[in-house]
Parts: sequence; structure tokens; C-alpha cells
Amino acid sequence: MKLHRRPRRALLVVHVTASACWLGLTLGLLALAVTATTTGSGPAVEASARAMKLFADWLVLPLALLTLLSGLLLSLGTPWGLARHRWVYVKFWLTLATTAASAFALRPGVDDAVATLSAGGTPARPTDLLAGPIVSLASYVFMTVISVLKPWGLTRRGRKHRASARKAVDATGLRPTA
Repeated sequence: MKLHRRPRRALLVVHVTASACWLGLTLGLLALAVTATTTGSGPAVEASARAMKLFADWLVLPLALLTLLSGLLLSLGTPWGLARHRWVYVKFWLTLATTAASAFALRPGVDDAVATLSAGGTPARPTDLLAGPIVSLASYVFMTVISVLKPWGLTRRGRKHRASARKAVDATGLRPTA
């Protein structure tokens, strides 16, 4: 499946926008987690944790899934392919891993902290709120870097695809144009 120019560009805009929003949301979560961890004020800790819960419950997963889906469609609909270039392959698996971590680690961790605060207690380790956003931020920055630099070359499948495409061109022969 190859995407035509307009759908490919539209999908690229959706992917970059969703990715940038996910990155920005993670920066916001990190700022809230730093506030909750460093402030000595109980109301500020509770407000920060509640805001993190709101973001984690309503925004993180939809943006993560939109990024994952649009990236998958782009890789399948463009010459980059999903398993032809190592950087695309790494980016796909990292996006899948961070989406799973957001769903199964970040959200439950924030929910537990808010439940503890609502019950009048204090979170066991306030620094637990920092781990998710820090790991996510590092992953997103790394994925952005490899998207720009496109390192590592072709995978084995990509080399086979390129070789078969060259053979097809050689088999048809070149005709003089002038």
C-alpha cells in the first residue's frame, strides 16, 4: 500500500502533531511531578497529583494511541516501511513500549498517589511520580533524534527488498531516451 501525496502529508501532520502533544504533555506531567516532590505544602502536592491524574486519565492514552496508529500507517504507506529501516523499527517498538508503560505503569501510579492523598495520607515515595515522566521524556527525545538523523541503515528485510527492486530494474533494461 502506497499513500498518495495528500493523504501522506495529512497523516504526517497528524503524526507529528500527536507526537509533539504527547511530548508536551509529558513535560507538563514532569513539571507537576517535580512540584509534588519538592514542595512542602500538602495542598500543592495534592493539587499537582490531581492535575497529573486528570492528564493521565484523559490525554496520555489517546495521544499515545494516535501517535502509534499514525506512525504505523505512515510506515506501511511510505517507502520507509515498518521493517526496512532500523530507525523506523526501533521507533515503532519504543512507541509501543511507552504506550504500554503509560497505560499499565504511569496511570496506575498516579491513581494510587491520588487515592493515598485523598485518604489523608502521603504517598509512600513522592519520587515515584517522577519516574514515569522522566523515562517517557527520555524515550520521546530519543525517538525524535532518530527520526531526524535516521541512523543505522537498512534491516535484513530492507536489504532484500532493495536488491529485488534493483534486479527488477536491471531485468527491464535501460532504453536510451534521446
